[in-house]
Amino acid sequence: MTGVEGTAKPGLFARLRRGLARSSERLAGGLGALFTGRRVDAATLAELEELLIGADLGVGPAARLTAALRAETLDKEATDEDARRLLARHVAATLAPVARPFAVDRTKRPFVVLVMGVNGTGKTTTIGKLAKRLADDGFKVMLAAGDTFRAAAVEQLQEWGRRTGCAVVARAQGTDPAGLAFEAIERAHAEGADVLFIDTAGRLHNRAELMAELQKVVRVIGKHDATAPHARLLVLDATTGQNAHQQVETFRAMVEVTGLVVTKLDGTAKGGVLVALADRFGLPVHFIGVGEGVDDLRPFEAEAFAQALVGLDNSR
Repeated sequence: MTGVEGTAKPGLFARLRRGLARSSERLAGGLGALFTGRRVDAATLAELEELLIGADLGVGPAARLTAALRAETLDKEATDEDARRLLARHVAATLAPVARPFAVDRTKRPFVVLVMGVNGTGKTTTIGKLAKRLADDGFKVMLAAGDTFRAAAVEQLQEWGRRTGCAVVARAQGTDPAGLAFEAIERAHAEGADVLFIDTAGRLHNRAELMAELQKVVRVIGKHDATAPHARLLVLDATTGQNAHQQVETFRAMVEVTGLVVTKLDGTAKGGVLVALADRFGLPVHFIGVGEGVDDLRPFEAEAFAQALVGLDNSR
């Protein structure tokens, strides 16, 4: 397999810090008020746990992180800088198991990637950005406009096709999405594409008929290749906070999600939800979105994310 790794461009960490500014302000501000260089007591740690829960890290992770800081700080003097560094280290340890590069299996041609999510998470944009990344890495990429209910989604994917030089399979609005997916696989196979991204219509996770339609798409893809879709990416909007849990639970039960992409982290103070998702589900987190630019969809790195989340400067 070939993994899609992060690049060591100058300013990437700075971009991540900017993207997570609202989340880090919430955490760093709270830590600054709690850890003032005086001795840490039980009341301080109780407030810390409440702070972490309020920052969407989840009850379980908050309790464990607080316990870890208790072992290292109770009855000792600690500044907010001390607390942030300790917290970043333990958050990174929680996230490390799910920080896995997105890998394309070159033995599967085409390598079929189904992209799913509720309305408005940024699925089509995510596909376009990933297509550019892979095309730049030398893969022959094809896109399938499987959101056949919104003409705007088809047009958006076609525009990404023009920008990236990737062929786009699209049909008239209202076309059966399962049939389009099957046609796209046949064309990708015939034209020697390495990777095929299949867009899907946004669907609320509590709409049974729409989830059943998604299952049909998966079944039809499997008729062409029993091992496909080879990757089933669920795109989550970080601004939904704890609602993301229900989305993961439902999509995973219906179509066996293989990995997550978390978008719009730059527009929310709820970036801590990624910690809660990692702890509860253990699904690979391949990419995070911290801005509108193509380079702002970046491979997920546990340590860099943890440091940015608590407002640390990784240059020190």
